[in-house]
Amino acid sequence: MFEPQLIETSRGNLEVFKRGYGPPLAFTHLYSEFNENGNTMSRALAEYYTVYVINLRGAGRSDGPTKHYTYSMDDAVHDIEAVREALGYTSWTFSGHSTGGFLALKYAVMYPDKLDKVIAGGLCASYEYMKHPASIYCVDNPNNSRMKEIFSELRKSETPRERRIELSKEWLMMSLYRKNAYYELLERKESGRTLMDKIDFFTDELSDYDVRKELRNTPVKGFIYSGRHDAQCPHVFSREAADLMPNSSLTTFEYSNHNPDIEEEEKFNRFIKTTIAP
Repeated sequence: MFEPQLIETSRGNLEVFKRGYGPPLAFTHLYSEFNENGNTMSRALAEYYTVYVINLRGAGRSDGPTKHYTYSMDDAVHDIEAVREALGYTSWTFSGHSTGGFLALKYAVMYPDKLDKVIAGGLCASYEYMKHPASIYCVDNPNNSRMKEIFSELRKSETPRERRIELSKEWLMMSLYRKNAYYELLERKESGRTLMDKIDFFTDELSDYDVRKELRNTPVKGFIYSGRHDAQCPHVFSREAADLMPNSSLTTFEYSNHNPDIEEEEKFNRFIKTTIAP
């Protein structure tokens, strides 16, 4: 289990969950709410790092948005930095998956001197993935219309819990290469509840997201990973991000979709272990 803490920062109170030993590492996702269970990836990281899973603004016991502090990606990075400062670390590693990976790239261009490295995957350096037909978020993708229907139902407060579980399963199945991985996931104690209001904010600001130019100049060392069959952020975009960062590498998981930490767990854990090498 992770140890819950409420951190008082210069930007308000933010909830974190701590576990592990070793160099400090921050882990989060833009629109998820975590608890003491963490998730598969953060637990794997805690074998080698002191991991702080951060509930961003509006999640868990963290402060909500204000007139000055919003759900934006920029504000999320500023909030993560405020946590680092409050904890007293000169620098640390940041890790994130999916929109957590987007934040890793943002962090690498906004505060490069505060990062030892980033470990991130299932990501894109711009909004362009929304136009790629291999992404379920593209209107030309065969799963796109159904995905929008799922999101519409999840937004309704009257949708019962049992139905929400069914819808979430269907959404997750779109992002699994090996479908049995879903049932393996059910056996784990996972956190990371999706917050629809934060998804909506992210969707609204997405058209302005593009860090490709800035990534060319960041000195941050990047360990980028991707599933070959990623249906959310197609593999080509992780390749692009890794190519843009001067000190970055790409690890590809050949039998994974969007979740290689689950679908190829043994290989993924070996990948995590390599990130602690000097």
